Amino acid sequence: MKKMGNFLVLKNDLGVLVLLFTCIYLGDYTVCAQRFRPGFVYTRNTGRCTPQYWSSRRESWPNMVPQTSTVSKIFGSRAYERYRYDLTLLEAAERNDDGDNVFARLVKQSTAALLNSYARKNYPYRAWEVKTMLIQALVSERSAAVLAQRLSEANEACH
Repeated sequence: MKKMGNFLVLKNDLGVLVLLFTCIYLGDYTVCAQRFRPGFVYTRNTGRCTPQYWSSRRESWPNMVPQTSTVSKIFGSRAYERYRYDLTLLEAAERNDDGDNVFARLVKQSTAALLNSYARKNYPYRAWEVKTMLIQALVSERSAAVLAQRLSEANEACH
């Protein structure tokens, strides 16, 4: 019985390899994808560390950073120079204008990173590191884009 089970697994693996080779050889990826994909694939990120998660208010925010705190009070005077003086952390996490605006993306990801640093034990950055990195990244668009991407990856990988 056990050998028969292994045979079936090998047979299925071989079938997948033949299918893959056929799709690559014929070059018609759409037909293969339409024919052999599962019925439903759920791809939305359901992470508990993303800006979308924190802005949804599904979890209480850490006491150290209330939702009504302003970005300038939490991140300091350099943030005050770059962002609206009354921009709250909740508004920063809810932002939808972060497509082309690297500084909007930076404050959005930094807000989530700060919340994660307080609320998630295994988050790779501490609160002081997030604050320091944000201030340092405000010097140029390139620095802001690099840090926003790094924090986005940390926020996506967090559990």
